[in-house]
Amino acid sequence: MDNILYKGYSISIEQDENPYNPRYYNDNLGIMVCFHGRYDLGDKTDLTSKMFENWNDLEEHLFKKERAKYVTPLYLYDHSGITISAEPFSCPWDSGQIGFIYTTSKRIREQFKHKKLCDIADDIIQQLLSEVKIYDQYLTGDIYGYMIKKDDIDIDSCWGFYGYDETLQEAKSIVDSYKETV
Repeated sequence: MDNILYKGYSISIEQDENPYNPRYYNDNLGIMVCFHGRYDLGDKTDLTSKMFENWNDLEEHLFKKERAKYVTPLYLYDHSGITISAEPFSCPWDSGQIGFIYTTSKRIREQFKHKKLCDIADDIIQQLLSEVKIYDQYLTGDIYGYMIKKDDIDIDSCWGFYGYDETLQEAKSIVDSYKETV
């Protein structure tokens, strides 16, 4: 727990011990298909590792049967905790491919209404990578909450912020809004 004094207010930043899983509660553009013997990762799908000989078979299935428009591999590093990325890790012993994140034309149309696919290709890829980053923050415990006090009186609190710096910035903006109204 960190305590920061800011403009006469005490801000406490703490790790969120009960964060929600962003794969269940967010309106995600991507679908994460992950296979691992010890961890239940990604989104719930009807796909299982037994259905495919290798990652290429799964990728081909995503394009042909699931009608994927964009597919990006996912990698897991498992050593004293787990972390996920769209880029391979350098350690060959504790890391490897875990699956894919993909999206379909239908999901793209739902989130990017009235836009041409060729005009938003970079936005789609960035959104998928952002979802991987958010999921990684969830897996690594990089989710926080703040509590604001003034003269030992609770003023405000909120939880579920991804990243320490973002949490502190939000808490400071709340203090700034209080200072403006006082």
